Amino acid sequence: MGRGIEKTNIFRKDVDREDFLSRLARLCKEGFLAAYAWALMDNHFHLLVRTGHRSLSESMRTALTGYVINFNRRYKRYGHLFQNRYKSIVCEDDPYLLELTRYIHLNPVRAGAVRDMRSLGEYPWTGHSALTGKVRRDWQDTDTVLAYFGNGKKKAALEYEEFVKEGISQGRRPELVGGGLIRSLGGWAQVVSFRRKGIRASSDDRILGSSEFVDHLLLEADEREKETLRLSAKVQDLTFLARRIAKGEGLTELELRSGSRQRKISLARRLFCKMTVGQLGYPGAHVARFLGVTTSAVVRAARSKDLPGVEKYL
Repeated sequence: MGRGIEKTNIFRKDVDREDFLSRLARLCKEGFLAAYAWALMDNHFHLLVRTGHRSLSESMRTALTGYVINFNRRYKRYGHLFQNRYKSIVCEDDPYLLELTRYIHLNPVRAGAVRDMRSLGEYPWTGHSALTGKVRRDWQDTDTVLAYFGNGKKKAALEYEEFVKEGISQGRRPELVGGGLIRSLGGWAQVVSFRRKGIRASSDDRILGSSEFVDHLLLEADEREKETLRLSAKVQDLTFLARRIAKGEGLTELELRSGSRQRKISLARRLFCKMTVGQLGYPGAHVARFLGVTTSAVVRAARSKDLPGVEKYL
């Protein structure tokens, strides 16, 4: 979720919305995001996405920075457009994928931008029309959501539409937009019930999911942080790692950073990218500048699977 600073409209005209969507589409086509639901309102946006080949922060920085530059140029303005950093919540697939898809796509109805379901189906600034089959957007992942409604796209689309319609009477959903236990447990009534029974449940404002899901994510994050710190302590900096890998692969540091496509050099460069971006968390652009290659080349190399030789440098 991202909002305009001081309630500023971040979308003034359709050209702004098209600009934003083109950036989202590019991220999806390149495998960085899978978009399930989205809504563009005048002063904020909502996205329901799954991260792909790179972190959410990198993808959002790419999309929003470019958008703000274009927006400021179009309207001859300067400075910030968005209110602080975008807000992100990690969500558990079941049951929240469908609930959030419905909630996000009903934003225009709750805001009074459209009157009814028919108008929502024709509204171009949410992902709803792609799910109902009225608009084709190759970059939007419609299959994942429609798969919950059975076989056959037409039948699934009709059942999905009925599901969304049932959500109109629910209005705002505190269990989806609230914080802490209310969000994690799915509503205040469940919180009260757990307290009466003396059941302790885990929660985190950044997570929408069950107590078990919250515990799993926090443990996973803690283990990842410890591993990153362990590796960082061994690696020290990019130059140190570059020299270490170059020596281990029988190269010079200059050869590793030459951009050469020779198989031996290319393999060593992939090892370097895999470690720096994939395991140490360096930004792809930062590593690309160090190696003298493109960011996309670094990202592709970092995605390499079953790359032999990584373990000996850990």
